[in-house]
Parts: sequence; structure tokens; C-alpha cells
Amino acid sequence: MLDDMRVLRGAVERYRRAATAAGVPWDTDERADALGVEALCRVFDVDRIAEQAIWFHHEGLPYARVLPEGGHPLLWDNADNLLGYLSMAVGVPFPWRHQLPLLICDRIVFTFVLAGDHEGEIWRYQIEVDDRNPVRAATSLAALVSAWTDGFAAGVYARSPYDTWLHVGPDDRDPVDVLVECGLDPFAFPVHVSAYSHHDLLRARQRECGVNPDHADDFDRQEELLGAVDVALASLRA
Repeated sequence: MLDDMRVLRGAVERYRRAATAAGVPWDTDERADALGVEALCRVFDVDRIAEQAIWFHHEGLPYARVLPEGGHPLLWDNADNLLGYLSMAVGVPFPWRHQLPLLICDRIVFTFVLAGDHEGEIWRYQIEVDDRNPVRAATSLAALVSAWTDGFAAGVYARSPYDTWLHVGPDDRDPVDVLVECGLDPFAFPVHVSAYSHHDLLRARQRECGVNPDHADDFDRQEELLGAVDVALASLRA
């Protein structure tokens, strides 16, 4: 869903305060030039980009590793990269192209759905051929950020002497298990959720949010989507 902007701004501000109090630098340096809204609409084949996504990307977060596990906003400077991030969106209950990549952490991408009944939802994909696991991460941006903030009260974050990130759980624990034990939603956090070690958890969420697991795991459908991405990119270059 689309958040009321006051709710979204409040959620981001609460996270910023908690993160900076924990020692995370909130760098406010300007990021590189991004594609404009008109260009983004053409890339993602939509008529509009919601204010919530634009504000969150341009003003809500700095371009720095301020998110759990060192996640950070994606640059919106290259259509090839942006559509390429969507090549794992197999079996989702909306057109694959109608989502905007927002955040990345290692091989996990979070997107903002741009149109239809799922507009405003946050989805996540793992950039791994055999473990991509498309699934909804949160019902909205404010819900996503609020989950990260809840991690402070739950005590799930650990710090490392080697970086400034918020790490989920100690090194010797699976972060998914840590989050579940603390009553938090692991899909809202940029941690790897494997279909091999957390099959039941993943399948339950996929059923809840409308993913077709048989399609999501199908190699031929993955190849079809890769072809569709190539076609979309070719049309943008025409």
C-alpha cells in the first residue's frame, strides 16, 4: 500500500535516530545524477512513479550503508542495470516490469511496486540462479523501515570493528533464526533466506503474498523472463 507521507517520514526519522545513536554514520553527501521521473516511467512502463518512492530514494536515505547488513540505496542511473535486477521476478502476482529497484545488499534487491493492487508493496529477490526466492518483504515502505527500527529494541543488531554496519545476530548464528526467535519478520531484513534451510517459512510467505512457487522455481520461466528483459531493453534503445 502507499503510505501517508507523514507516516513514511516519521518512520524514516525514527530509524535514523536509532541508527545514528548506535553509531551508524548518516552521510548526507549528494549522490550521482539519477534518471528523471519521466525516464523512469518509460523504463518501467508505467504512467507515474509514486511520491513515496521518489522521496525515500532522493531524500529519505543517504547513499551510504546505513541499512541493516550494510544495505544501501541503488543508483537510478542505468536502465540496463535497473531492469536487470528484475530478472529474478518470476512467479510474482503483478507484471514483472512494474516495480522499481530501491535497495541492495550484497545479492539481495528490494523493489517498490509501481502500479495495480500491489502498488506500494516492497518485494525482494536474491540474485542467485537456484535460490532467487521472490517474495514480499513488507506491505509498504513505512512497514519495512519500522521493522528495521524494531530490531534495535529486540537487540538483534551486532557491531563489527571492521565496518560501520548493523549486522543481524552474531557471526555463529543464522540471522533468519535470530530474527524469527525475536518475533521479527526476516523477509523485511536484507538477510539471505534459503529455500533449502527455511523452505517452510519461505513457502508460507509466498503463498500469503500470491507468488506461484512452481513458476518461481521453473527454469524455463526464468529463461522467458530473461528474454522479456532483453526485449524491453531493446525497445528502450529503439
